[in-house]
Amino acid sequence: MKALYLEKADGPDSVTVADVEMPAPGPGEVRVALKAASINHRELFITHGQYPGMVAPITLGCDGAGIVDCLGEGVSGVVEGDEVLLYPGRNWGPNRHAPAADFGLLGMPFAGTIAEYVCVPAENLAPKPAFMSFEEAGALPLTALTSWRALMFKGQLQAGETLLISGVGGGVATSGLAFAVAKGANVYVTGESEAVVDRAIAMGAKGGLLFTDPEWRKQVGKLTGGVDVVLDGAPSPSFANYVRAINPGARIVIYGSTGGNEVKFNATDIFLKSASVVGSQVGDLQDFREMLAFVAEAQIKPVIEATYPLARAKEALLHLRDSHRFGKVVVTM
Repeated sequence: MKALYLEKADGPDSVTVADVEMPAPGPGEVRVALKAASINHRELFITHGQYPGMVAPITLGCDGAGIVDCLGEGVSGVVEGDEVLLYPGRNWGPNRHAPAADFGLLGMPFAGTIAEYVCVPAENLAPKPAFMSFEEAGALPLTALTSWRALMFKGQLQAGETLLISGVGGGVATSGLAFAVAKGANVYVTGESEAVVDRAIAMGAKGGLLFTDPEWRKQVGKLTGGVDVVLDGAPSPSFANYVRAINPGARIVIYGSTGGNEVKFNATDIFLKSASVVGSQVGDLQDFREMLAFVAEAQIKPVIEATYPLARAKEALLHLRDSHRFGKVVVTM
């Protein structure tokens, strides 16, 4: 079968669309003939060797939607021909607050989804939302799940609260924007350009600022009137700019470290506001099912920026690196 394959972590130019062995489902697993997957920034990090527990060679990709093709021993509740999308992780474990030590994602350390076929545990399947195309469903899982958990489980976002999304445009941020607007929150964003901020406002944000403006920290409090929840995937350059604008009891949820790992802040900005700074990553199967139920109720679809066939999957990865502005980059099989 064909797959987007990383032989050695030597940057995104080192990936190829290659012939790899067709997987066979083990006990409790199913094989899915994939119809669509999406590219995430983690694939770029992986190609540079910047990911915990690196293994290579490997098929890349974490998101996927397709059709059940083959059942492993002992599988029930699913039949060949079912249209499904995939929970992107394996082995979360029993603790809802954090994954187990052997938790991992498809595409690293487990075989990925930018391929014609993939095998996953049967419990990782969910019915493809009927109102979505395969391309839309394939763009959903990882980033939507990450933003859902960050906002709803870790951030405890409520209707009527004010949310600041720091750095809108990527998959997590755009999903979070859609979820929060549907929840009834008042959403404000920062973005790299007026065009990006305008896209967010068209999706329901009430306003936005340019994070390229060195003085945006002086404007965020006036714009928002005070922030209850922050969704931030790049806290190193942004944290100090919004922390003075948080309300008492605010929750700052950090889901990534784009822009650097080190974050400096004054302790008084946190404890005098009784605020919380919490980390969030991916989500468990309960988060996944709750997210899908909300998506179905609110009829939320992911924003797709560009679509490439599998034969051009390397171009899709380079598009994310060089040209991405707003939404997801999808690969179709």
